[in-house]
Amino acid sequence: MNGKPGALNIRVICITIFMIAFTVFARAVETHDTDTSHQPGNKKFNAGRLMIDHIVDAYEWHILDIGKTHVSVPLPVILIYEGKFHVFMSSKFHHGHDSYAGFKIEDAGSRKGKIVRVKEGTMETDVQAGMILDFSITKNVFGIFVSAILLILIFTSVAKAYTRRQGQAPKGLQSFLEPVILFIRDDVARAAIGKKADKFMPYLMTLFFFIFLNNLLGLIPIFPFGANVTGNLAVTGGLALMTFLVTNFSGNKNYWAHIFNTPGVPWWLKFPLPLMPIVEILGMFTKPFVLMVRLFANITAGHLVILGFMSLIFVFSNMQAYLGLAMAPVSVAFGIFMSFLELLVAFIQAYVFTLLSALYFGMAVEEHH
Repeated sequence: MNGKPGALNIRVICITIFMIAFTVFARAVETHDTDTSHQPGNKKFNAGRLMIDHIVDAYEWHILDIGKTHVSVPLPVILIYEGKFHVFMSSKFHHGHDSYAGFKIEDAGSRKGKIVRVKEGTMETDVQAGMILDFSITKNVFGIFVSAILLILIFTSVAKAYTRRQGQAPKGLQSFLEPVILFIRDDVARAAIGKKADKFMPYLMTLFFFIFLNNLLGLIPIFPFGANVTGNLAVTGGLALMTFLVTNFSGNKNYWAHIFNTPGVPWWLKFPLPLMPIVEILGMFTKPFVLMVRLFANITAGHLVILGFMSLIFVFSNMQAYLGLAMAPVSVAFGIFMSFLELLVAFIQAYVFTLLSALYFGMAVEEHH
């Protein structure tokens, strides 16, 4: 640009730093605005409670607090109780302090944050109530819808570009995604699975880009982004379960023979107790469990560390105002550093989950030599 190729790179770096600094500042503002630990006569800032409230799922999408006004986007609540559908917006709960249609959001105990049945005419939880089937569109579910729509739009556009520009060099978004697609195909799928890799490519590509995009969107604390989708055990567990099912339904005779009759194992490890088959069967379940926990732990840890740095500003402000002002530059600087690190983690965790899934598929379809 203008005869100075380095000038564009400098501008891109400056814009990136500005956007991350803005994101960190937005997190700090959100951290202060959403502090639910302020009770009448109690001004102490509860950093631990706030951080947990930020990473767990919710029935509404909180934006900010202006004074005592709670600004949030209500989401649909869909329940089935005693064979009847109950559909209404989460705003009926008035930020979780009221009941509606005999239901409320539990605010304490092991079911905190879940919808429970209340006794008629009271706010007391009905512990004798039957099971409530909850199909609500929560914050994380809404976040999944947003990422799915973005993925459909992105790859539909790229597919049209390939059709329209056959035989030509990739351009625009196509040129950005093609190296990533080839990397997943050649260095992940084919390297781990071999000749049968192509039939697993649709799943592996979907897996990688779904995790990668949600990791990135989780770093943007602005509606409709910022949901902690890949830091939710239900989501990571669902992805791990799909890998488990694909692995075992794709397993050939050689795969199952290694599990139930591992070759080369001495007979005394098979009699009277078949030790190795037990170990192999346990391994079938520990592999997806490790996938689930690794992704959940890494993404959640990153969010907690950034929120922890932001919370230090208000923790020190509770001691002395000038201490909070002095701590602010340090917290923001570390927050920016962690945000850059989270960008790297976003790619690494998507890559690791996809690579391990490909390795499991490779072991399932490997032929006997």
